[in-house]
This record gives sequence, structure tokens and C-alpha cells, in this order.
Amino acid sequence: MEDTLTSIRTRVRFKLKTSLTPDEYSENIKNYLKENNKEFTGNINREVATIFVKNENNNYWKPNLALRTEIEDGQTYIRGIFGPSSAVWTFFMFLYFIFSILWMTFFTMYYVEKQINSNDFPWALSASFVALALVLGTYIAAQIGQRLSKEEMKKLRKFAEESTLPHEMKSNEEV
Repeated sequence: MEDTLTSIRTRVRFKLKTSLTPDEYSENIKNYLKENNKEFTGNINREVATIFVKNENNNYWKPNLALRTEIEDGQTYIRGIFGPSSAVWTFFMFLYFIFSILWMTFFTMYYVEKQINSNDFPWALSASFVALALVLGTYIAAQIGQRLSKEEMKKLRKFAEESTLPHEMKSNEEV
């Protein structure tokens, strides 16, 4: 179990092996959500669960935990992903892509202009620095969002760890 916990700490994605069947695990998550309904909310079915932390402020970087159960070689595995909503993640990847393409385009224009001794695009080097600054700004915005959601991520990690334990084990540990 220690390897599992360590991998959750170091990666955004994780994979857990559990003794529960997918149906038992789904029921386990539902029970855990009921017991902790002041702290968590989510959507659960037999194969996929998406868990959110309840809070007053609903910012753009509100993290969630997506859990998916799979059967491999007769064993139940749970794959999890911590992160923002898919819309936020896609938006940030789109910004990185667009700003990186702009930087490459402007820098290539500058480089080719210098190679052929032309002066058609005197603004290309400045524009490449602006595009690079936009990439850096996107990175900084993502880092700020991650820091703002640090406490929620800790709660989601706790959820991931505790919801994989069979219900009887949690009851015994609390005694």
C-alpha cells in the first residue's frame, strides 16, 4: 500500500489495486460521499466517478478527482486523475499551443530575414518575445491556480486513499 500512496503524491495520475469488485467499490464511494457530504460532492456510476470538494468560492481552477474502475487479469484496478475540469485543462493546452506556434512563427520570420539580409519584418523579434511572454504568463496563471487549490487537492487525495479501503477496515481503524 505504501507504493500506492507514494505514487499519488508524486503524480497527477495514479493506479490502485483493490480487493473490492467494481460494484463494491462504487457502493463504497457512494457510502463515503454520504458520510462526508458536507465536504465532498460527486457523480458516481459503476465505472466512473467524478468527485469535487465543496466550498464557497467556485474558481476556474476548481480541482476534481476522476476515478475509473477496470478489471485486469481478474483484479480490480482504480485509475485516478487529479486536476481541473477538462474544459479548463483544454483551454490551457490551447493557449500553450497557440502561443508556442506564434513564437515559432515570429522567431522563424526573424531568423529567415537575417539569413537573406532583408528588412521586411523588423517587428518579428519583438513579436516573438511577446509570444514567449504570453507562454510564460499562461504558465504562471496555471501555477497560481494550482496553489489556490492546494487544500482542495489534499482533501481529494484523502478521498482517493480512504475510499479504496473496504468499509469494514475503515470502521475498525476508527475504533
